[in-house]
Amino acid sequence: MSEAANAPEGLKIDGRYRIVRKIADGGMATVYQAVDERLDRTVAIKIMHMQLAQGPHRQQFVERFRREAKSAAAIANPHIVQVYDTGEYQGLDFLVMEYVHGVNLRKEMNQQRTFTVRETLRIITQTLDGLASAHRAGVVHRDIKPENILLNERGHVQITDFGLSKAASQATLSSTGMLLGTAAYLAPEMIESNSATQQGDLYSVGIMAWEMLAGEVPFVSDNPVTLVFKHVHEDVPSITVPCPGIDPSIAEFIAHLTARSVDARPKDATEALREIRALSAKLPIMAWQYRKAVSQEHNASAEGSGKPALAAAPIAVPPIPPADVQTQDHDGTIAVPIREHAAQESAPIDSANSSNADLNNGNTQVLGLEASAHNTQIMPAVRSTSGSAAVDRVSNDADVSNAQHDGREATAAIGLMPAQQLDEESIRKRKRRKRNIIIAAILSVVLIATAATGAWWYWLGPGSYWTMPQPSDLTCTEGQSCTITNVSWSSYESSLKVAGIPYTVQEDYSDTIAKGNIISTTPETVDAHVSKRRNEQVTVTVSQGVKQATIPTDITDANSANGKDPIAALTAAGFTAIIHDAEKDDYSLTIPSGAVASISPDPGTTMDHNKEIVIQLSKGPMPVSMPDVVGRSKDEAQNAFDTAKLKANYTESYSDTVANGDIISTSVAAGTQLHWGDSVDVVVSKGPEMVTLPDVRGKSTEDAKSTLEALGLQVQVSAPLGDLTHTVRLQSPDPGQQVRVRDEQGNKTVITLTVV
Repeated sequence: MSEAANAPEGLKIDGRYRIVRKIADGGMATVYQAVDERLDRTVAIKIMHMQLAQGPHRQQFVERFRREAKSAAAIANPHIVQVYDTGEYQGLDFLVMEYVHGVNLRKEMNQQRTFTVRETLRIITQTLDGLASAHRAGVVHRDIKPENILLNERGHVQITDFGLSKAASQATLSSTGMLLGTAAYLAPEMIESNSATQQGDLYSVGIMAWEMLAGEVPFVSDNPVTLVFKHVHEDVPSITVPCPGIDPSIAEFIAHLTARSVDARPKDATEALREIRALSAKLPIMAWQYRKAVSQEHNASAEGSGKPALAAAPIAVPPIPPADVQTQDHDGTIAVPIREHAAQESAPIDSANSSNADLNNGNTQVLGLEASAHNTQIMPAVRSTSGSAAVDRVSNDADVSNAQHDGREATAAIGLMPAQQLDEESIRKRKRRKRNIIIAAILSVVLIATAATGAWWYWLGPGSYWTMPQPSDLTCTEGQSCTITNVSWSSYESSLKVAGIPYTVQEDYSDTIAKGNIISTTPETVDAHVSKRRNEQVTVTVSQGVKQATIPTDITDANSANGKDPIAALTAAGFTAIIHDAEKDDYSLTIPSGAVASISPDPGTTMDHNKEIVIQLSKGPMPVSMPDVVGRSKDEAQNAFDTAKLKANYTESYSDTVANGDIISTSVAAGTQLHWGDSVDVVVSKGPEMVTLPDVRGKSTEDAKSTLEALGLQVQVSAPLGDLTHTVRLQSPDPGQQVRVRDEQGNKTVITLTVV
């Protein structure tokens, strides 16, 4: 395999992963669909590009690649693409990951253009849930964008590219094309200082939510330099600008995520997840349905770019009846209101209503109308033997109503039958017919109401959701919200299973909730609704109890990393109740400044992270002044040095002025500031230098003089009788005496030689 991008189908990697097909090419690696033949499952393999594996920084890049891969594999969350394995094949590192059936969010954005608030919050909530697990594991994604948000075949979010994002950041930013694709979601601090923060992930999520609602990102530019400049120097506009009808609480939440300052955003995804869940619990129904309309210009642009335009929703408008409304009576005749003062005229039957022409066994057929000035009149019709319609004449009798002919009068002359001639059988038939119509109408109404009620029950009513059950060990006050917390999870899990409510479980530490009890649920209250139609699940956070921490065993070793900064070491270990009173710190001759002087409990103790640790630090050696010991005896000087805890290094020297055993000088002047344990060089006097005079009598003058001068003495020669023999006859002082080499003024002692 010379290059990942050219890996042939059917190639087997590491003896178990058989490549099926290439899925995608990226800036860092190529992704393949493969089959894990050992476990018989489909996986995705991401193989590093050859140019990175053979580049000048190969070792550093590969090391980061593997380290980040291990971090990603440690994250267990249904909204994160899981990493199964990592390895190296012919010099190229690879990752084996979960294979996701679905599409990425970018494709959905291209198709839908804008999303409803409901769908946006669902996707963002699931994204934050995945990031919360990553942040708790100490992993920062650094490259959150729609291309890295996968939507599986059930529509659930799964975040990808964990493990490569941080290691590959430099390569991403070195390419203009990659920068343009990523810079739209980069946090300002990552652009300015390349610092990866958990808040940076939240900024990217906020930009993504902005784009889902508005149909475009807040900052747009073809120049990546201009784009990153806007992120660093401009605030993200409020989502209410492109979406003026959106609920203000949603705008506030997105503004919180996309704040320019790191400190102005939530501290991590867990905090942001709590915010969005609290927001969702209070959001009114109408706010969930909000969706930004796409203008015709946008639709035209979408058509030109190959993106599907967003179709306008149909508007139901009730029809407005015309002024002259035809109403059909129960017996099949059609009554037409006649305008006042209208002339007598005939109106042909509309072909669309021709099916109403025969409603009573073919006996009543309305063919034409003649109107009087004031009355709505009913005209019975008969069928001629030739099948053609004959026009009925309208009687002027105002009492005539809904008359009907039977088959016996079909051959009679056409005319109105007087009301008193209606037989009782016809009246009974008409009443029975009206009663049947009324019953049918009532039944129709009942059926429609039942169907509507059933539809409501199934889609909006109790049939569309589960109701959060009340835990058996939780007491609720009637009429007040009852939050599900600090109750036994094992007991409540049984209640969820009995009710058939789907759920997911995550664990977290808690200082107040006992291990095995519930910290929180989503939804969080008893009787809250969990939608069946949107495949919602209950999220339960179960307490792991109080987080444990261990005092480092080497914290008292001043030469270790933990011993050099013990308070930081305790904080890093997870302790949150460190008691350190700087006023109680003390000086120490042996313990360096800042190191542990005492700690309780002892190093190596494992306990609750919020239990108190009392620590006392050393201030190091105490500062002292150099004592004045010159001219004092050695014993007096040593007492002064012991008091100041200074170390004296003694040497001896002759002194013509300082008595034997007294201090001549020190290497540090009196009054100089020192510290306990500092060394001082001290010179002790041996008194004046003394010599024993040799006997130079009988020697020549020159030899005697040289011998005495070599001892540091001064020689004076006396020759009262003349120096005839050049021989010393007398010396003063006498031989064998001890004399000082110099006097107190430093002058050499004079020796007198007498020669003859």
